[in-house]
This record gives sequence, structure tokens and C-alpha cells, in this order.
Amino acid sequence: MPEAATQSRTVPLADGSLELRWSEVTHRGRRREVNQDAMLSLYPLFVVADGMGGHIGGEIASSRTIERLRAIADKGEVTPKTIEKALARAVSDIASNPGATDDGTGTTVTGVYLDLSMPEPTWVTLNIGDSRVYLFREGGLAQVTTDHSVVQELIAAGRLTPEEAESHPYGNVITRAVGPSDGVTPDYVRLEVQDGDRFVICSDGLTKELTDYGILHFLLQHDDPTEAADDMLEAALENGGRDNITIIVLNATRTGAFASAGTETSSPDAD
Repeated sequence: MPEAATQSRTVPLADGSLELRWSEVTHRGRRREVNQDAMLSLYPLFVVADGMGGHIGGEIASSRTIERLRAIADKGEVTPKTIEKALARAVSDIASNPGATDDGTGTTVTGVYLDLSMPEPTWVTLNIGDSRVYLFREGGLAQVTTDHSVVQELIAAGRLTPEEAESHPYGNVITRAVGPSDGVTPDYVRLEVQDGDRFVICSDGLTKELTDYGILHFLLQHDDPTEAADDMLEAALENGGRDNITIIVLNATRTGAFASAGTETSSPDAD
């Protein structure tokens, strides 16, 4: 089984520093022949993409999306505007590839990046599809992103409970993706940076097999991101491993004057 490896980076701030430690791991699962997930952990951007589509279509969609995002992370120019340009280029890549042009081809993309362009550092999450970003803060776990899926729309309309959604026949049907012709504007959420923040960025191969409580359990059990990611993967495989599984665990330790308690949620400017 693949194992994660911890990486780290110290980010200087005006009033101290931010120590980032992260780990990533991916597995094709127990029932899939290929792994159509792709991931990127390149400061300041941490992203998971879950491809879908017959034969190699999903693999092409997720890998091209990640490579286009890698280019902006390499340059350190990660903003909503550069993200959307990168995703538009990925759409063109997917549309021009003969192996990825059927209607079912596409990919989710979800993740978080560190934004230092404002007086106070902030996290910005981005999301298209039903991969997820979770934030562990002050001992609790919250899902930051909102799934773009049929069951989530039914839940929001009050026609389905979260418990019923777990076994709904349309559980795998998403309503937004990066594909040959789909729109490429993610949802964004901005969060202040607090000491001790931990993120889990994952494809639905993890959340199909592990509840939010299960994810919280492994974060509480392991401070080290590698140990947390490896144990989540092992548990997901033991619980069935029905899909590709990809996990990034990101820890942040802040020194100096800490951000005040609480979070703010808004769409960041695309400047």
C-alpha cells in the first residue's frame, strides 16, 4: 500500500511565521482497475481532482487539470483569476483529447491555498464537484466546501436527509465538473488563519467509506499528517475501498500574534 511522506515549509509573516506540514496519499481502491484521481501539494496550493469518464477519460481530465494548476503554483501566482484561467485551459486540453470527449468525461477539483495578499494571511478554499475540504479547528471538524451533487441539492431543498443521502441511487451524480464543455468557476470560501488549523482535502473515495466522525477520529489520534493520512486510507480500504481514494492532510502552526477566534466566509475578489 502506498504511504504518505511529510513535507514542510516555513512561511514568514509580518508578525511571526506559519509552519506548514503536509502529507498526501492516493490509492486506486479495491474495485477500480485504474486510479483516475490526481493531486497537487505545491505551496501555496493543495488540490485534489477526481476524474470521471469511460476508459481513460477521467484520468486525462484530472491530470490535465492538476498540471494546469501546478503551473500557477510554480509561479506563486494563485488567485481566483489565475485559477479560473488555468481551469479554462484544462477544459481546452480535455476537449482536444480524443480519449476524453464523451459527455461523461470531467473532473472535480477542490482544495485550499494560502493568500498573503491581504494585511492578515487567509486561507481560500475552492471547489467544483463533490470532493471535499474539511477544517479541523479547536477540536472540531467542519466541512468547508459544499458538494455540487444531486443529493446535496435534495438535502438543501429539504427533500432528503443526510442519512438517506448515503444510500441514494443518485449518490454519485454531480452537478458541476471541469469537462469538455462545462463551466469552470469554483465556489470560494475565505477563512482567517488560526494557530493549529488542519485541513483534510479528499476525493469522495474517502467519504464513501469514512464518516466525518471517522475523519475526526484519526485527526485526534494523530498530530502527524502522514500518520493521519495513512490511517484514513487504511480504514477506507478496510471499509470497502469502492472508489479511488486521495487524501491530503495539511497542518498549520502559527507563531507571533495569532488571528482572533472565529471565521469569516465570503467570496474572495478575483483581482
